[in-house]
Amino acid sequence: MSDSRRIALAVNGVQHEAETPVREHLADFLRGTLGLTGTHLGCEHGVCGACTVLVDGRAVRACLMLAVQADGCAVTTIEGLGTDEALHPLQAAFCAHHGLQCGFCTPGMLTTLAEFLQVHPDPTEEDVRVAISGNLCRCTGYDSIIAATMEAARAMRGAGA
Repeated sequence: MSDSRRIALAVNGVQHEAETPVREHLADFLRGTLGLTGTHLGCEHGVCGACTVLVDGRAVRACLMLAVQADGCAVTTIEGLGTDEALHPLQAAFCAHHGLQCGFCTPGMLTTLAEFLQVHPDPTEEDVRVAISGNLCRCTGYDSIIAATMEAARAMRGAGA
């Protein structure tokens, strides 16, 4: 039995095929094999949320998922959430509300909230607090993150109208 496997997956809309060790985590694959270093590794136990990415539109902890489990999936990292020319509404709102300081938690926070706002387009502040309760931030105190998310939700509802 081989200790590696060839996988094919779409990452940020680009199809990739690569050989990966069967025990390599998705976060390490994204960072090491694909060079997408926006996915951060913090606790490596799924507690801090820094490594959160979207797999087939669902927020997952990339430090807990094996790369081989993403075979055939569509993965979105922070690098694919928006572009320099067109920021995702969450990215724009985080900038406007100073929703980040050191930036370490930001990629996981944004991907978590991107899925959340797709499912809950008109959240309350309490809904947002619950949604990010699994994402740890040591810098902001969360108030600016909540304000940014509320603004992004309004912007996304307006864009969808």
